Amino acid sequence: MNQNELYPIFLKVSQLNVLIVGGGTVALEKLSFLLKSSPNAKVLVVSKEFDKNLLKLVEEHNVSTATAPYNKSALKNKQLVIAATNNKQVNKQIYLDAKSENILINVADTPELCDFYLGGIVTKGNIKIAISTNGKSPTLAKRLRQFFEDVIPENIDDLATNLNAFRKTIKGNFQEKVDTLNHLTKGIIDKEQ
Repeated sequence: MNQNELYPIFLKVSQLNVLIVGGGTVALEKLSFLLKSSPNAKVLVVSKEFDKNLLKLVEEHNVSTATAPYNKSALKNKQLVIAATNNKQVNKQIYLDAKSENILINVADTPELCDFYLGGIVTKGNIKIAISTNGKSPTLAKRLRQFFEDVIPENIDDLATNLNAFRKTIKGNFQEKVDTLNHLTKGIIDKEQ
């Protein structure tokens, strides 16, 4: 049986420099996804031309654009790159350039040229759940996201805030605190028999 060996992390993209190369509908999708989860992400989008909806999104956020063909110099001071051009050779070159500079890269719709995937994300206040299908099925990730958005109550953020305040009042060693919080939160996932 195959196993998803990806290691999920939550990046503070407002503190990183992100490059998206491409200005069409795929770049728009990637930028929209990034900004939906992280509205203050620092992003530069480089392309010879831009979709009008992408430009509209750029105006609403902390996103810069450069009207130019891809050049390796665009990678300077970047930590994450998303290649989303409609040219496979250009995407492959961006991948090779990023790898040579030790920059993490995602080449849209090309799982074998990705250091990371942009999975489904459910956000309810401070609660964020990332969903990955290991690059196999974005449609399934979308359906799972919709499912979790429906079943997780809107007030889950209140619970997280209250538990954080309560955690600060618990006496005892680390294990005793963990046991207390585990007991207190057990009812969240217990199903009625």
